[in-house]
Amino acid sequence: MTMCVCIRPLLPQKITFLLAVLTISTCFIHPSSVMAQPTIIEQHGQLRVQGNRIVDRQGRPVVLRGTSLFWSQWIGKYYNRNAVKWLRDDWRCTVIRAAMAVGSGGYLEHPEEEKKKIMAVVDAAIELGIYVIIDWHDHNAHEHSQQAQEFFAEMARRYKDAPNVIYEIFNEPLKDVSWSNVIKPYSEGVVRAIRQHDPDNIIVCGTPSWSQRVDEASRDPLKFENIAYALHFYAASHKQWLRDAATTALNNGVALMVTEFGTTEASGNGKIDEEETKKWWQFLDDNHISWCNWSIADKIETSAALRPGASADGGWADDVITPSGLLIRKELRRKNGAPAAPLPAQDKTP
Repeated sequence: MTMCVCIRPLLPQKITFLLAVLTISTCFIHPSSVMAQPTIIEQHGQLRVQGNRIVDRQGRPVVLRGTSLFWSQWIGKYYNRNAVKWLRDDWRCTVIRAAMAVGSGGYLEHPEEEKKKIMAVVDAAIELGIYVIIDWHDHNAHEHSQQAQEFFAEMARRYKDAPNVIYEIFNEPLKDVSWSNVIKPYSEGVVRAIRQHDPDNIIVCGTPSWSQRVDEASRDPLKFENIAYALHFYAASHKQWLRDAATTALNNGVALMVTEFGTTEASGNGKIDEEETKKWWQFLDDNHISWCNWSIADKIETSAALRPGASADGGWADDVITPSGLLIRKELRRKNGAPAAPLPAQDKTP
């Protein structure tokens, strides 16, 4: 006896049902089964200076783009994990600058309070997989050499194994302060204090005239490895002549980092010069120079990125972002791509 097996075609409504089940089930795949995108740290790892470029662990030039926080003693409310995460995820910052105020009610008077703010930002940046600049935000750092050495030695002990950290040891020396006689000797002392504990992470040195005369510093550079020099500009005030000085410094073989710039006049107020800002961005891209915009602050100032009262925890809608802030956010989102959650393990190995 022969058995006949008949297979009936599925009715159209059953096919529709099965497709719906398959579609729904794909929405419940466990996150651990999906490959996470690497963070900027996981992409580039330990940075170093090679010639006049900052490069990653594979020797590829790196351009970090992000924002600077404001003087910590005056607008410290953004020195927290939530703000850092929002800047990473929404603004797509790959670097954050923590500007620790030294004078004017800052670190010299309240060292533990100001230090906690910095560590909160650094710890958040490490957790979230982005780079972070520890900035000694002082116009007279050479007068506080011992305090700077002690502070940076402590930071180096704490963060020596974190490739995320960049040390900025003198924010903006004033106009008439000599590079070779004052700024350079100060920098050598602080660099030695850091290198006792952290042999690798990049150190950024301030340069004369509010960190503009990088050409002067480049003629008498420090004799250490992994040193870069701070270049600061405000687009409506500092134009081609400063780009020319930067070109001279690059031609002299030193690496630069724009740890602070504004879209405005040097005062932080006045007009926004969008045209000149874009010229600067092109120059920085062409020369693989990283930058941080001044600043994440909610004060009445043209260079401030936020309007008064903006939340301390991020979540900023366009109507609480200033015209300067919107310009910066647009550029960051255009250039830095989508953010990524950190993978479990991070270390300082190449």
